[in-house]
Amino acid sequence: MAKYFDIHPENPQRRALGQVVDVLRSEGLIAYPTDSCFALGCRLGNRDGIDRIRAIRKLDHRHHFTLVCQDFAQLGQFVHVDNTVFRAIKAATPGRYTFILPATKEVPRRLMHEKKKTVGVRIPDHVVTQALLAELGEPLLSSTLLLPDAGEPLTQGWEIKELLDHSLDAVLDSGDCGVEPTTVVDFSSGEAEIVRYGAGDASRFE
Repeated sequence: MAKYFDIHPENPQRRALGQVVDVLRSEGLIAYPTDSCFALGCRLGNRDGIDRIRAIRKLDHRHHFTLVCQDFAQLGQFVHVDNTVFRAIKAATPGRYTFILPATKEVPRRLMHEKKKTVGVRIPDHVVTQALLAELGEPLLSSTLLLPDAGEPLTQGWEIKELLDHSLDAVLDSGDCGVEPTTVVDFSSGEAEIVRYGAGDASRFE
């Protein structure tokens, strides 16, 4: 059964976040809120967690996973960003965007796009997510919590626990965080290509 954590949206309880980090470091899989919608997350090297995300969402090998980072210093360890792209991304973060960029050697090959060798990265503007990332000290490998055949992502923590109780190790709930996934912008060619229109204002990249 998944542990349920009721986290204060503005003043996250550090003790509770520490318990969530313990779950993650024990190779656990969590559901947690972001600034766009709930996501599934585990540590980068958690092979079982990655397989469980694929199973829950029924994803194939072409799916782009996202590394949810605390800041640019962390993001820069996992993707290559030239100066022009850096300025464009910097102006839009933290925020409700996912950027697809060439991966560095720090990213396991099985997480990259098999042909392009790219990975998704984002820096969320959400108090609880940021506090969790600070406590963990590394990115979360993530995917939007959108179940197969569902029109929208799940939005209620109690509902997520009810539906996925035996598939997850923990659920963080800090209240409603919306249903619209991030806007996805592919910068792997050096030019912005909008792959998905979502919660972030796409006009700055058009």
